[in-house]
Amino acid sequence: MEKLIIEARVNEYAPRTRNRHVPWSTAEIARAATDCRAAGASMVHFHARQPDGSPEHGYASYRDTLAAIRASSDVLVHPTLGYVTLGAPSPERLANIRRMVEEGAPPDVAPMDMGSTNVSVIDEDGQYLPDMEERVYSNSTATLHYFADKLREYKLKPYVQVWNISFMREMERFFKLGWLAAPVFCEFVCTDNHCIGGHPGTAKGLQALIDFIPEDVPVEWTVCNYGGNLLPLVAQAISQGGHIAIGIGDYHYNEIGEPTNAELVERVVRIAREFGREVATPAEARQILGISAVR
Repeated sequence: MEKLIIEARVNEYAPRTRNRHVPWSTAEIARAATDCRAAGASMVHFHARQPDGSPEHGYASYRDTLAAIRASSDVLVHPTLGYVTLGAPSPERLANIRRMVEEGAPPDVAPMDMGSTNVSVIDEDGQYLPDMEERVYSNSTATLHYFADKLREYKLKPYVQVWNISFMREMERFFKLGWLAAPVFCEFVCTDNHCIGGHPGTAKGLQALIDFIPEDVPVEWTVCNYGGNLLPLVAQAISQGGHIAIGIGDYHYNEIGEPTNAELVERVVRIAREFGREVATPAEARQILGISAVR
């Protein structure tokens, strides 16, 4: 079995109320990336944040954070597009990526969520937050076609986000139309607790996605659990040839205390080795995914 790619999802939009280790600043994100690389991660996903932890979508923050990560580590970098750009024209949603490419410092992958879904948020009592009930993450086929064309032009690997089986079918069609190249890099986005737009983070939820991987599409897949504990699914994914995307950006992991991102990566490495599966370096992850070297 090929080596395991571990991605550290270091912060997303997570607060520090349940885990004080969530990195917000550029320096904190870069330090987390370095620590995760040392622990065994080959890729890092980040959201730029303001000093108070609120989302930051300005270009300079993304540029500076990517540069800080690269200055201290060879880990692959996956920035968000940010679903809060809902309603914005497609070129605006790719603007940060385009400028990174133009300035000669692009990321290694760029995300494409292969469909639209409700991203309403629920509280700890299971009630929808009133100001979130209208929130929809909208990704039309036309928008995704634009993203695919532009990422190919930028020579960037699309990181295809699959929230449910309909997203998988869209991915399959894009591949067969020649809009996605082999191997297609897919992240299965399970969602628990505060968002229920994806498959549940259970063995059945993950297995349904695995079972619907098209037999005639070369796919490298990984799994995250946005809002939930991914650890119970790690062995299932590793034993079936998948990769792992984990971090305190997705979930606080209070079941095991208040871990750092690097400590979660270390746990995944231990589980992988119990299954006789070694962990990929960034260079090996590039080879597995067909990603060119940093320019």
